[in-house]
Amino acid sequence: MSKHKYIKTPELLWEMFESYRDKTINNPRLIDKALQSGKVVQEALRVPLTMEGFEVWGYEHGVTLDHYFKNSNGAYDAYCHICQRIRKAIRQDQIEGGMVGQYNPSITQRLNNLTEKTDVTSNGENINEIKISIIRPDTKELD
Repeated sequence: MSKHKYIKTPELLWEMFESYRDKTINNPRLIDKALQSGKVVQEALRVPLTMEGFEVWGYEHGVTLDHYFKNSNGAYDAYCHICQRIRKAIRQDQIEGGMVGQYNPSITQRLNNLTEKTDVTSNGENINEIKISIIRPDTKELD
Protein backbone atom coordinates (compact mmCIF):
# COMPACT_ATOMS: atom_id res chain seq x y z
CA MET A 1 0.00 0.00 0.00
CA SER A 2 1.48 3.33 -1.03
CA LYS A 3 1.86 6.18 1.43
CA HIS A 4 -0.64 9.05 1.30
CA LYS A 5 0.87 12.02 -0.51
CA TYR A 6 0.10 15.34 1.13
CA ILE A 7 1.03 17.19 -2.04
CA LYS A 8 -1.33 15.71 -4.61
CA THR A 9 0.60 16.64 -7.78
CA PRO A 10 4.08 17.81 -8.78
CA GLU A 11 2.51 21.07 -10.00
CA LEU A 12 1.25 21.76 -6.48
CA LEU A 13 4.79 21.24 -5.15
CA TRP A 14 6.01 23.88 -7.63
CA GLU A 15 3.24 26.24 -6.50
CA MET A 16 4.38 25.71 -2.92
CA PHE A 17 7.94 26.60 -3.92
CA GLU A 18 6.69 29.73 -5.68
CA SER A 19 4.86 30.74 -2.48
CA TYR A 20 8.04 30.18 -0.45
CA ARG A 21 10.09 32.14 -3.00
CA ASP A 22 7.62 35.05 -3.01
CA LYS A 23 7.46 35.13 0.80
CA THR A 24 11.25 35.08 1.05
CA ILE A 25 11.80 37.78 -1.57
CA ASN A 26 9.09 40.04 -0.15
CA ASN A 27 10.27 39.78 3.48
CA PRO A 28 13.82 41.15 3.63
CA ARG A 29 15.95 40.85 6.72
CA LEU A 30 16.49 44.20 8.43
CA ILE A 31 19.91 44.99 9.87
CA ASP A 32 21.15 48.06 11.68
CA LYS A 33 23.86 49.92 9.80
CA ALA A 34 25.93 52.71 11.35
CA LEU A 35 26.62 55.71 9.14
CA GLN A 36 29.76 57.86 9.40
CA SER A 37 27.63 60.53 11.02
CA GLY A 38 26.94 58.15 13.89
CA LYS A 39 23.32 57.73 12.90
CA VAL A 40 22.01 54.17 12.73
CA VAL A 41 19.68 53.23 9.90
CA GLN A 42 18.02 49.97 8.98
CA GLU A 43 19.02 48.33 5.74
CA ALA A 44 16.78 45.75 4.07
CA LEU A 45 18.68 42.72 2.77
CA ARG A 46 17.09 40.15 0.52
CA VAL A 47 17.14 36.71 2.09
CA PRO A 48 18.61 34.02 -0.16
CA LEU A 49 16.59 30.99 -1.15
CA THR A 50 17.71 27.77 0.55
CA MET A 51 16.50 24.18 0.71
CA GLU A 52 16.41 24.47 4.48
CA GLY A 53 14.28 27.58 4.21
CA PHE A 54 11.87 25.81 1.87
CA GLU A 55 11.65 22.79 4.18
CA VAL A 56 10.99 24.99 7.22
CA TRP A 57 8.36 26.86 5.22
CA GLY A 58 6.79 23.45 4.49
CA TYR A 59 6.77 22.52 8.19
CA GLU A 60 5.03 25.80 8.96
CA HIS A 61 2.36 24.81 6.42
CA GLY A 62 1.94 21.29 7.76
CA VAL A 63 3.95 19.44 5.08
CA THR A 64 7.22 17.55 5.40
CA LEU A 65 9.05 18.04 2.12
CA ASP A 66 12.25 16.06 2.51
CA HIS A 67 10.77 12.70 1.43
CA TYR A 68 9.69 14.23 -1.90
CA PHE A 69 13.30 15.22 -2.55
CA LYS A 70 14.84 11.98 -1.24
CA ASN A 71 12.39 9.82 -3.23
CA SER A 72 13.06 6.75 -1.11
CA ASN A 73 11.95 3.51 -2.80
CA GLY A 74 10.87 5.47 -5.87
CA ALA A 75 7.61 6.48 -4.18
CA TYR A 76 7.89 10.04 -5.50
CA ASP A 77 9.19 9.46 -9.03
CA ALA A 78 6.53 11.75 -10.50
CA TYR A 79 7.95 14.63 -8.41
CA CYS A 80 11.61 14.23 -9.46
CA HIS A 81 11.52 16.78 -12.29
CA ILE A 82 9.92 19.43 -10.05
CA CYS A 83 12.36 18.67 -7.22
CA GLN A 84 15.25 19.10 -9.67
CA ARG A 85 13.75 22.36 -10.92
CA ILE A 86 13.42 23.63 -7.33
CA ARG A 87 17.01 22.68 -6.48
CA LYS A 88 18.24 24.43 -9.63
CA ALA A 89 16.20 27.58 -8.89
CA ILE A 90 17.65 27.76 -5.37
CA ARG A 91 21.18 27.14 -6.63
CA GLN A 92 20.76 29.78 -9.35
CA ASP A 93 19.61 32.35 -6.78
CA GLN A 94 22.58 31.60 -4.53
CA ILE A 95 25.22 31.55 -7.28
CA GLU A 96 24.01 34.66 -9.08
CA GLY A 97 23.54 36.48 -5.78
CA GLY A 98 27.10 35.60 -4.80
CA MET A 99 28.47 36.66 -8.18
CA VAL A 100 26.97 40.15 -7.98
CA GLY A 101 27.85 40.60 -4.30
CA GLN A 102 24.28 40.39 -3.04
CA TYR A 103 25.24 37.41 -0.85
CA ASN A 104 28.59 36.49 0.64
CA PRO A 105 30.45 34.90 -2.30
CA SER A 106 32.59 32.67 -0.07
CA ILE A 107 29.58 31.10 1.64
CA THR A 108 27.77 30.77 -1.68
CA GLN A 109 30.75 28.92 -3.15
CA ARG A 110 30.94 26.51 -0.23
CA LEU A 111 27.21 25.81 -0.17
CA ASN A 112 27.25 24.96 -3.87
CA ASN A 113 30.59 23.09 -3.96
CA LEU A 114 32.15 25.73 -6.19
CA THR A 115 35.40 26.17 -4.28
CA GLU A 116 38.57 25.62 -6.22
CA LYS A 117 40.62 22.78 -4.82
CA THR A 118 44.26 22.77 -5.81
CA ASP A 119 46.90 20.41 -4.43
CA VAL A 120 50.18 22.31 -4.43
CA THR A 121 52.11 20.22 -1.91
CA SER A 122 51.80 16.49 -2.49
CA ASN A 123 51.27 16.18 -6.25
CA GLY A 124 48.12 14.16 -5.61
CA GLU A 125 49.94 11.56 -3.48
CA ASN A 126 48.58 10.48 -0.11
CA ILE A 127 50.45 11.94 2.83
CA ASN A 128 51.18 9.14 5.29
CA GLU A 129 53.62 10.85 7.61
CA ILE A 130 54.84 14.29 8.48
CA LYS A 131 58.37 14.92 9.77
CA ILE A 132 59.06 17.93 11.96
CA SER A 133 62.51 19.21 12.89
CA ILE A 134 62.68 21.01 16.21
CA ILE A 135 65.58 23.41 16.56
CA ARG A 136 66.38 24.61 20.05
CA PRO A 137 66.91 28.35 20.33
CA ASP A 138 70.10 27.83 22.39
CA THR A 139 71.88 25.96 19.56
CA LYS A 140 73.31 27.47 16.43
CA GLU A 141 72.37 26.13 13.06
CA LEU A 142 75.19 24.93 10.89
CA ASP A 143 75.51 26.73 7.59
